[in-house]
Amino acid sequence: MADDPLRRLLAHRDWLLADGAMGTNLYNMGLPPGQAPDLWCETHPEQVSDLHHAMVAAGADILLTNSFGANACRLRLAQAEARVHDLNVAAATLARRAADRAGRKVLVAGSMGPTGEIMALMGRLTEAQAAEIFVEQARGLKAGGADLLWVETISAAEELRAAAVAARETGLPWCGMMSFEPGGWTMMGVTPPQLAAQVERLSPAPQAYGANCGTGPAELLLAVAGFAASGSERPWIAKPNAGVPRYQAGRLVYDATPPVMAEFAVLARDVGVRIIGGCCGTTPAHLAAMHQALNDRPRGPRPTDEAISTRMRQAMIDSGAVIDED
Repeated sequence: MADDPLRRLLAHRDWLLADGAMGTNLYNMGLPPGQAPDLWCETHPEQVSDLHHAMVAAGADILLTNSFGANACRLRLAQAEARVHDLNVAAATLARRAADRAGRKVLVAGSMGPTGEIMALMGRLTEAQAAEIFVEQARGLKAGGADLLWVETISAAEELRAAAVAARETGLPWCGMMSFEPGGWTMMGVTPPQLAAQVERLSPAPQAYGANCGTGPAELLLAVAGFAASGSERPWIAKPNAGVPRYQAGRLVYDATPPVMAEFAVLARDVGVRIIGGCCGTTPAHLAAMHQALNDRPRGPRPTDEAISTRMRQAMIDSGAVIDED
């Protein structure tokens, strides 16, 4: 890779804060249910920019573009598959402007989610076809000013390999994340140790890898802890949902409050995670609490799985969340 600003930042920082949710926050800003959030890069750029600026103000070091579903497969559902390049350029441009106005170094990560198709042999999408889809999206993100590619919520090893092709074709550094179920594997059966082993075989290998989305902070942290058994020394990423969603007064609210996500952030840092953020339901208020906790609370010993579960459960109880006793 010709330039790697993420590697340079990590060389001087113990941890970096990635931003929070895009889709769920835009929904609470007026995005109609069922509409692709990516389209707002062109139809409602002010709202997307406002959210980027709020994430920067909350302490984000890495801004994700509003392009998670801006690939040809997913945009076909909105009859916008012909606009892949333009939408990704728009998404990266909005994030780039916000990052450049931050007054400090903030990276723009070109968000790339899964295609939404099942990979062959179980499904009909071949690895070569997936690579073409990712390359098309990545070229738009690069043209708009992204510093790196941010591939997340992947469940199949084949799809992650296809995403690596996009990094190779564009020359951009990249990060890769999978989404793990509570049992400790992705929907397609990949375990954390298997992901850790796979990233070393990718060409190019991601600068950092990890887990995102899932069912909540505790479960995701337990999955990330599974990377340790691999012996991989690549930086880890942890970016969970802010708990479980519910509708409240016409808004989508998640049950992990800012203090709960702050506890997660500290635990993630102490586990050894280098890039910490939030996925669905994570607002700028959550991110600000995470940022403050990471700055104010001293590093502790590496927590055990039992300590992770106990501390996250207590944080949820203290926040007033209902805990399932089963």
